[in-house]
Amino acid sequence: MPDKKNIVIIGYSGHSFVVLDAAKEMNMNVKYYCEKKRASFNPFEIDYLGNEGSDSFDWNCADEFILGIGDNKIRQKVANLILSKKKIVLNVVHPSSIISNYAIFGVGNFIAANVTINAFAKILDNCILNTGCIVEHECVIESGVHIAPGAVLAGNVHVGENSFIGANSVVKQGVKIGDAVTVGAGSVVIKDIPDNEIWAGNPAKKLK
Repeated sequence: MPDKKNIVIIGYSGHSFVVLDAAKEMNMNVKYYCEKKRASFNPFEIDYLGNEGSDSFDWNCADEFILGIGDNKIRQKVANLILSKKKIVLNVVHPSSIISNYAIFGVGNFIAANVTINAFAKILDNCILNTGCIVEHECVIESGVHIAPGAVLAGNVHVGENSFIGANSVVKQGVKIGDAVTVGAGSVVIKDIPDNEIWAGNPAKKLK
């Protein structure tokens, strides 16, 4: 049985490789991965534990987990499963990120390289703040959100659960974005967006 001090990553392709790279920079001891099947490409040379969703999965394998899942809804579901087993879901924060001492965080978040998070921003659980994005003062990012590379959230922006803000987008100060919203890459959002809508463009407009 693996040492309980070792960390397990859920997911082992694409996005998870970026998470693992940051975890290595933090000197986190990630020794095992979970996936539906054993990966044919194993660049980090870590061991396979099986599928965490299987009835036969041994939850005694470790106490600490990190999330390597890009899909917002699946990431949320897996995080809830881990917590239901009384295990710990860790944050992964790349050392090159710049984070205010007054920012507030939940658990299960990934903060990528060169991210900036300013004073009194609040990041809930299981979010991805991807490479080089900026989250300004007093923003609130609800659980399960993905802020893509290079996106900028000006002050007091609110992003609802499971929403996706595309690469290099800009969201004007004070804008409220609902739950399960998708904002296309390179968009400029200047007004509030209701739940479950797709917006894109400059200025951003609802797509049919």
